[in-house]
Amino acid sequence: MELRLAAQPLGPKRVGIVVADDDVALAAADAALDLGIAFPVLIGNERKVREKMEALKLSRMSSRAEYIDTDDAAPIAAQMAGRGGVDLLLKGHLRTDELLRAILRKEAGLRTGRLLSDVLLYEDRLAGEPRLVGITDGGLNVAPDLDQKEQIVRNAAELLHRLGRKRPKIAIMSATEAVTESIPSSIDARLLTAMSETGEFGDVEVFGPLALDCALLESAARTKGIVHSVAGQADCMVVPNIEAGNLLGKSAKYLGGSQCAHVVVGSKVPILIPSRVESVDDKINSIALGVILAAR
Repeated sequence: MELRLAAQPLGPKRVGIVVADDDVALAAADAALDLGIAFPVLIGNERKVREKMEALKLSRMSSRAEYIDTDDAAPIAAQMAGRGGVDLLLKGHLRTDELLRAILRKEAGLRTGRLLSDVLLYEDRLAGEPRLVGITDGGLNVAPDLDQKEQIVRNAAELLHRLGRKRPKIAIMSATEAVTESIPSSIDARLLTAMSETGEFGDVEVFGPLALDCALLESAARTKGIVHSVAGQADCMVVPNIEAGNLLGKSAKYLGGSQCAHVVVGSKVPILIPSRVESVDDKINSIALGVILAAR
């Protein structure tokens, strides 16, 4: 994935692995260390972490990593990130809600006043050449209202700008391109499009409602008579709710066979909350994405 190459000139960044005795997180951190994009800070029970690394034969990382020995890893990690002791956080052997609770505590110093949202990137190949396309938010916000969707758009735009998209194209997704009262997401899409047309989002193009085919395939958009620069060329898709985002992201991975990366945006530092079933490759990609965002 091109993210790794993009991250190399920006690293290494200090990656705090929270409750670090996790096989896949440690293997990903070892690979990120080898790529020169990350320096692992292993937060958790040091004995368990060292035992896990010995079992995984990660002797090089074992000798080079920094250890923070604690049985209260989440709040310690959040406070370290708030003080600038680490540049990004990677979830290890703990639940996502445990880590997010620690991050959202005022005393951690990580809150920015912005909504937290998860942006997933996958390699889209529908146009022939692979390109990175985002999906947001399939990880945190269950049923975002219009104000929350506005913040989700802004978070996605920030990430896309960091990836070099000078004027990113963001599609507001629905089941149809028609605006109808019976589909509330289409109403939100129309309102967000109007905000974009008046320049409220800055150097970003936002358009919707769009169904999946018309967001990603120019031929589909042409067939339906949709004329807009976002239609068929979306850099990121803002989904109506968490179910749609979760299903779309997992379809890209498991049905489409794409590698993925995702990051939580809106905190003082990037937060990586990969699923327990994600591969080492996906977690390396997420670390690379976090490094790119942390270099802002």
